[in-house]
Amino acid sequence: MGRLGATEIIVILVIVLLLFGGKKIPELMKGLGNGIKEFKNASKEEQTQTTDPKKEETK
Repeated sequence: MGRLGATEIIVILVIVLLLFGGKKIPELMKGLGNGIKEFKNASKEEQTQTTDPKKEETK
């Protein structure tokens, strides 16, 4: 499998637009953005817990 070119990306975007419609796509992107934000926050919290256990004890 090679890399995706411009034509393949356009075809994928058209298929997504046909499947979900124009009104549903912003909702999907908002949900995706929220999911990424929550993932980043969770990984930051876990990283601080593993690197600084004394900080957790004082809370």
